[in-house]
Amino acid sequence: MFGGLQFGLLLACIVLFVPMVMAGWHLSRNKMLFFSGALFISLAVCVHLTPYFPSVSDFVTSVQSVVIFDNRDDSCINLVNEVVWDMKPMREELLVAEPDVAFEKNWGWSKSWKVMACEFQKLGKGDISDLLNGSWVVVAGDSQSRLVVQSLLGLVLNSERMESIKGDLFRRHSDYGIVVEEMGMKLDFVWAPYVANLSNLMMGFKQNRSYPDVLVMGAGLWHMLHFTNASSYGVDLKSLRSSVVSLLSPHLFWLGMPMLINGMLNTEEKREKLSDEMWHAYDKVLRDSRLLHRYGGPCLLLDIQSLSWNCGPRCTVDGMHYDGAVYEAAVQILLNALLIESHQKLIT
Repeated sequence: MFGGLQFGLLLACIVLFVPMVMAGWHLSRNKMLFFSGALFISLAVCVHLTPYFPSVSDFVTSVQSVVIFDNRDDSCINLVNEVVWDMKPMREELLVAEPDVAFEKNWGWSKSWKVMACEFQKLGKGDISDLLNGSWVVVAGDSQSRLVVQSLLGLVLNSERMESIKGDLFRRHSDYGIVVEEMGMKLDFVWAPYVANLSNLMMGFKQNRSYPDVLVMGAGLWHMLHFTNASSYGVDLKSLRSSVVSLLSPHLFWLGMPMLINGMLNTEEKREKLSDEMWHAYDKVLRDSRLLHRYGGPCLLLDIQSLSWNCGPRCTVDGMHYDGAVYEAAVQILLNALLIESHQKLIT
C-alpha cells in the first residue's frame, strides 16, 4: 500500500511540474494563461489523488450528508410557523347560514421555496389518528390553551360529540379530560393561568414519574393583567425552564400570547394594563428566558402572536380571543412539527 502511494505521488509530481515548466517556457509572455493552466493541472492532480486518500473522501462525504440532514430538520422546524392568510368577503349563500361572519378566513403555509420544500400539509382525522395513536397529550394554560384543545378535538371528533362536550370543556377556570377511544388518545387540559402553575405541574409529573408524550403550555396574559411586572414574569419563566429541561416528555411546545388590540379590549383595566408596551416587555423576557427552541431552549413556539396579527381585527370580537381558524392553524403547526421531530412523513 505504501509503495503504491509513493508511486502515485511520483506520477503526480511528473504530471504537475513538467507541463508547468513547459508552459512557463512557452507562455511566459502571458501570465494569466500560465496561471490558469497551472490551476487546471493542479485540480486535475487533486482529483486523481483522491482515491489514494480514502479517509479524506469519506470525511467529506459524511460531513456533507450530516449537514444536509440536520439543516433540513432545523430549517423546517424554524419555518413551520410561516403561515399566510387569504381573507375574502363571505359569499351571499354562506351569509344566510352565518350572518355574523362577514369574511372567509382561509390560511395556508407560505409559498416561498424554502417553506414549500418542507411539504407542510393540513392533516385530517385519519392522519391525526395515526400520529397521536396511543398518546397522552397535555395542554396547560389559560383560555388561549383551552381554545387550542377545542380546535384539536374538533379535528378528531364528529360534530355531534363535539357539541356534547363543550359545556364541560368551557366550564370556567376548570380542568378537563377526555379519552378518544377510536385512536387511543388521552387528552388533558389543565387550567394553569400563571407560569408558577405550570412549574407546579412539572413537579407533579416528576413526583408521579408519569410524563405526557406531548406537552403544550403557555401563560402570560393573567400575569400581565394582575401583576403587570415583566421582570417578575421573567423570573417565573427561568424557574419553569429549569423544571422543563429535565422533563422526560419528548415533545414540548410553548403557546405564545396573541396580539392584543387595545381598543377592542372589553374593560378599562385591560385597556390600561394590557398595553402594546407591556406586551413587548413580556415578550422580551420570554425570549431572554431561553425557554424557546429558537433561543436554545426546549420548547417549540406555537406563534399565536404571528397568526393573530396576520388574521387581524376581523378575526376577533374582544381584541384577545380569536376565531377558531387561528387556533386550528396553531394545531396544524403542532402536528406538522410532531411529524418532523419524530422523523415521520405521511404517505399520500
